[in-house]
Amino acid sequence: MAANNKIALTNVRVFDGEKIISPTTVIIDGELIGSDPTGAVEQDCEGAFLLPGLIDAHIHLCGIEDLKNLSRYGVTTGLDMATWPLELLSSLRNQKGMTDIQSSGIPASAAGSSHSSFIPKECLVENAKEAEQFVLERIAEGSDYIKVVCDIPGPDQATVDALTAKAHENSKMVIAHSSSVASFEMAQISKVDIITHIPIDNVLNEEVVDRMLADKCISIPTLTMMEGIVKLRGRGKYEFARDSVTALYKAGVTIVAGTDANSNPSTPFNVQHGESLHHELELLVEAGLSNLDALKAATSLAADCFDLKDRGVIEIGRRADLILIVDNPLENIKATRSLKRVWCAGVEINHIESGNNI
Repeated sequence: MAANNKIALTNVRVFDGEKIISPTTVIIDGELIGSDPTGAVEQDCEGAFLLPGLIDAHIHLCGIEDLKNLSRYGVTTGLDMATWPLELLSSLRNQKGMTDIQSSGIPASAAGSSHSSFIPKECLVENAKEAEQFVLERIAEGSDYIKVVCDIPGPDQATVDALTAKAHENSKMVIAHSSSVASFEMAQISKVDIITHIPIDNVLNEEVVDRMLADKCISIPTLTMMEGIVKLRGRGKYEFARDSVTALYKAGVTIVAGTDANSNPSTPFNVQHGESLHHELELLVEAGLSNLDALKAATSLAADCFDLKDRGVIEIGRRADLILIVDNPLENIKATRSLKRVWCAGVEINHIESGNNI
């Protein structure tokens, strides 16, 4: 990884969050996007396309290699949805020149759930009183938001309600794992902020979709994971997941890109860190999202939904989380794979993974 320098990226076509603008100059000044070109080393980008660093809104981490793989593929922010022990998670935060993370810490579940066989016993929450204590302990550990696993069997409705209420009381968002129609509805009843995954046991009906919109509940479908489970485990139908995303998008529900990237052998399907987000964008487009909305789902929209005010767009004063690509992603979403250069908070990644076979 190269050291921070003040550089001027000249002749670069910037994605401004809505469109590609005419060739211009962008200043990288330390960790931030700057305004003063004085003393900057000019680097001609030859008309390549500059995007904000990509955000994967659902990852899991086992070690430093996961961060390296994310950054190699232009994923400069990862929103972790359960990593333990706390010492490991803490060691992965604020790694200079690598993907920046936020995390829920450990998730809430219950004895007898499908997750209970491989998560720490501290995750098991059996009633409303334990739910309140669980939330307070996660906040004390520095969790950025609260993750609830709505398995069936798993935490009952009253427990999920209590987890959500206590989190909201403490100004923390709640992200619910829900991969079936029944658990999706449980999460909705509790008024969680975000539902991650999308059912593969049936298509979400109109009432559920309308409720998502009315409650301003955000969807992180993780189509990559749902596709993988169907192919590997033979459970459910991927078409149910795809068609539910189509329905949510047509209704105007906010959709954010996340993959469930993980390298843990105990999970149902291993999703590669970094590369999978490019695949996720392709699956979102196949489900009906425009190229623009797919890009926003992994940049500005993801940043907004998680209140990350310092990133997600290319503006003066924001973090210099940037990716330079060869081709125009508004014409073909697979262009995000044509990586030339990646910066994490102004530090350029020397080794990137690029696939130009659009």
